[in-house]
Amino acid sequence: MDGCSCSSDIDFPSDISQETIDKTKEHPCYSKFAHDYARMHIPVASSCNISCKYCNRKYDCLHETRPGVTSEVLTPKQAADKFLEVKNELDNLKVVGIAGPGDSLANFKETKRSIELIKKIDPETTFCISTNGLLLNQYAEEIVDLDISHLTVTINAVDPKVGAQIYDYIKYQDRVLNGEEAAEVLLENQLEGLKHLADKDVLCKINIVLIKGINDHHVEEVVQTVKDYGAFMTNIMPLIPAKGSKFENMSLVSNQELNQVREKCEQDLKQMYHCQQCRADAIGKLSQDKSAKFRTANYEPLEAELYLNNPQEKILFAVASKTGDLIDQHFGHVTEFYIYSFKAGKIELVETRAVEHYCKDKECLDKEQQIEDIGELLADCRALLCIRIGYEPKQYLEENGLQCIQLYDTIEQGINSVIEDQLLEDIS
Repeated sequence: MDGCSCSSDIDFPSDISQETIDKTKEHPCYSKFAHDYARMHIPVASSCNISCKYCNRKYDCLHETRPGVTSEVLTPKQAADKFLEVKNELDNLKVVGIAGPGDSLANFKETKRSIELIKKIDPETTFCISTNGLLLNQYAEEIVDLDISHLTVTINAVDPKVGAQIYDYIKYQDRVLNGEEAAEVLLENQLEGLKHLADKDVLCKINIVLIKGINDHHVEEVVQTVKDYGAFMTNIMPLIPAKGSKFENMSLVSNQELNQVREKCEQDLKQMYHCQQCRADAIGKLSQDKSAKFRTANYEPLEAELYLNNPQEKILFAVASKTGDLIDQHFGHVTEFYIYSFKAGKIELVETRAVEHYCKDKECLDKEQQIEDIGELLADCRALLCIRIGYEPKQYLEENGLQCIQLYDTIEQGINSVIEDQLLEDIS
């Protein structure tokens, strides 16, 4: 079984139980072959105990898709109720994860209670938590007692000098620590907790945010270190600049650069290539998120009478969608755009327009002619709505008059929100 490696088979550690191996085969984040199974992130952990320079703690976001954002924060009871609702509709739901919007261990009371309640509903559920690791050593035994079989720890540096460039501060034992001292305490707790849990039949994945000019030279050392402490695999992820964070204008790595680092590190430890960098309230398959359909904190679409001043104007939107229901596809993966019209408050599907993949295999190729063709294809559209788009195609399209908006939502609500938030002044 190839848990998540893109190239070669790598065996499970000899001391991992068969039960954990079987759960991993149904865990879409740990096995690329588990793509038919669904997972559910329950956003019960609202607060965080460290400040990362790439993070913006304004997590209550309906439309953005990245780790740490959610449309709502649930109580443990609400999380259990929602689990039952989702379980009744998705019979392939196998995994419940807690990945924010803050830190699962900084909110351990809520994390623990949520797991206990869901276990009463379905004892066969696989539980998985993500953490920054500051309290990992403190809660290691309770994690084992809760039968949490899979754990993700974000470790971006194993050198406090590098860590000090990534973290503003940590809150630990009633103290606020900064700089290298903060990075050193964080690292010590991360590695001690990792070692403890890896020895207790917990499969541990390490997330590493690749930050150009900060830790890109250091990632191989991180991978080698966490391997020595028992990590099963690492997931090297590109930085997603969060608006309002200190790193919002940081240079990005290309897919080619990212995969070059992954391939080097694969010589030491299993690598994950299929991460979607999901929201804290993600639901469904990795490739087909359904969380927008289960939201309780929704909003009203705009009323048509807002546009009666311009009843004849029709606005076209190009939508990147896997399903035809949601804005849920990366620009580079589109083979056809859904073209929607908005007129006097009414949204209608006009047609689909075929296009050649902009991204192929592991790389998004910078093809001038190809992006020019896409620009011409969508020239009559006011905006492109997609879950994500690379810097270069976004820059080209916007320079040529096509606004590129990254969001995750149902198509109708997404178009309404764009009209309300960004285009109302132009058309009223």
